[in-house]
Amino acid sequence: MSSRTKTHKANKTPITTEDITMPEPTVKDIYEYIDSIAPFAIQESYDNSGLNIGRWGASVSRVLVALDASPSVVNDALSLGADLIVTHHPVIFDPVRQIDLDSTVGRLAAGGISVISSHTCFDSAVMNRILCEKLGLTLSDDLTIEGGVPMGCICSTEPVSADELANSTAKRLGCPAVRYNKASETVSRIAVCSGSGGSLLPVVIARGCDCFITGDVKHNIFIDAAAAGVTVMDAGHYHTEAIFCEYMNSTLSGQFPGLSVEIAPSEKAPFETAFGN
Repeated sequence: MSSRTKTHKANKTPITTEDITMPEPTVKDIYEYIDSIAPFAIQESYDNSGLNIGRWGASVSRVLVALDASPSVVNDALSLGADLIVTHHPVIFDPVRQIDLDSTVGRLAAGGISVISSHTCFDSAVMNRILCEKLGLTLSDDLTIEGGVPMGCICSTEPVSADELANSTAKRLGCPAVRYNKASETVSRIAVCSGSGGSLLPVVIARGCDCFITGDVKHNIFIDAAAAGVTVMDAGHYHTEAIFCEYMNSTLSGQFPGLSVEIAPSEKAPFETAFGN
């Protein structure tokens, strides 16, 4: 056998990586990647994270990211030809006994649009950490561990004015207003929990925190917190979780470079705020 190596003809164009067409990822490929970031196995028992609608083997070329599969987000997906929506809140929570094809679930199924949701598993594995980063706070510990899963975070900082922290929180999260009780002039040990974390107030108090940033705070939580000397800041459920969209858009784009990924154009808070001016 000749020892000479095989050569290309001089006029042959070299093959570059740009010439190689990668196969489109499937719903299962994207599900498994999200599972590697925020394992679906650690979701709360009441949750329904995972594949809510769709086929595992369906190929995906375009993805929309949203906090919820709202009617406007479904409109986005249908008009833009998206194959998959990745949401934080599941589009199906309770058992479905019938499907109206004009409903959100029905429109998605009829349109062949898959939905993967990453909810409480994402909260525990990612959300609160990136919320601390968004707030400009340094994570020092988990707030609590339940069933082996972390819930919330504790951040320690130099003493900061409660007013200053409230204003900074509103600006950093892009929320129109932050409600807070200002139990003290300054705070330095701050508990953080995205979404609706009011029920964790007893833990916040037990852990010696003097401030708690969360959302969906009820009237009695403000009263109980004030009695315990804890400043509670309610930045809203939506605005403490909207960072899911930024994160998922970035990480999916990085993992699947040939995939079109974007935050749904109509993604926004599901309410308006009036200030009574």
